[in-house]
Amino acid sequence: MSILSPTQRTTVTRETKRAVAGRSRMLALLGDALVAHLGVVVVRDGVTHPVVLPIAFAVDPDGPDADGTLYLHGSTGSGWLRSALDTDVCVTVTELDGLVAARSGFSHSMNYRSAVVIGRARVVDDPAERAHALDLIVDHMIPGRAATLRPPTRKELAATAVLALPLREASMKERAGGPEDEPEDVASGVWAGHIPLQRVALPPVSAPDSHDEAPVDVVARAEALG
Repeated sequence: MSILSPTQRTTVTRETKRAVAGRSRMLALLGDALVAHLGVVVVRDGVTHPVVLPIAFAVDPDGPDADGTLYLHGSTGSGWLRSALDTDVCVTVTELDGLVAARSGFSHSMNYRSAVVIGRARVVDDPAERAHALDLIVDHMIPGRAATLRPPTRKELAATAVLALPLREASMKERAGGPEDEPEDVASGVWAGHIPLQRVALPPVSAPDSHDEAPVDVVARAEALG
């Protein structure tokens, strides 16, 4: 599908002018971002509480789930894993693009791109899909890196969990540009504007026991992030 069709749970109700309808824009955001946050309600020792965790991820727009698949990387020893399978979860991805300085504290803001995906996750058990998902997650950090690595061991696979979440129930908002001040605030003469932000990567630092310099793909990724 090319158009985001939010359900009631993902319908934007505040600052609706910032809502993004194009699914391609959301996929572009998911391609740019490196960290997602997973929200899940955990039950431990009879106590229920929410948890929000940073998590590595990758996207397969043509994956087997409805409207594509969001793959989430975790540990089989994580306490949240079982809870994430017992109820719907919420995954958010945000990129901060700037700070907006207005002429009043109320009108200060941030420029951002943010997506919300809600749904029921499943454990990826199929060996072929799991290998594909793990390669996608590695390549999401450094494109092409997975092909240069040895296969994971049985022990590593036993310790690694991969969850898949459908991309169907999703929404996105974004803000860009300068402040939106009231006319009387503009007349005050206070400076207003915005401060663009971008992620900066420094040159790769080789491990002390590395056999050679950073390969071309790693250097290229650092330059792209910078």
